[in-house]
Amino acid sequence: MNSANLTPAGPGCALCARPGNFGNIRSGQPHSGLCPSCITAGRSARDAVEAAVLIVARQYLDTASELDIHRASAPELAFHLTALMRSLRSVLHLFDVPAAPGERQS
Repeated sequence: MNSANLTPAGPGCALCARPGNFGNIRSGQPHSGLCPSCITAGRSARDAVEAAVLIVARQYLDTASELDIHRASAPELAFHLTALMRSLRSVLHLFDVPAAPGERQS
């Protein structure tokens, strides 16, 4: 294991400073060095963010599906294509895994 990826943790949680030994902080692992309470809180926050992104994406898709392509003007088509692109991008960001420092992103 590369020692450059490890940061020694202090005597406690890296986030809330709860006393205890929760391991070293590893740059490629988002929950390293955190207590179980902080890990659980992060998961529920992630679930709420995912739900909000999906709600907004569904709203964009519903709006775009109401567009009559045959009668739409160029600005209307551009607006709806941009809305679809934003919707898809926000959903794809949910599946994006951040790269560890020093790794190349494709």
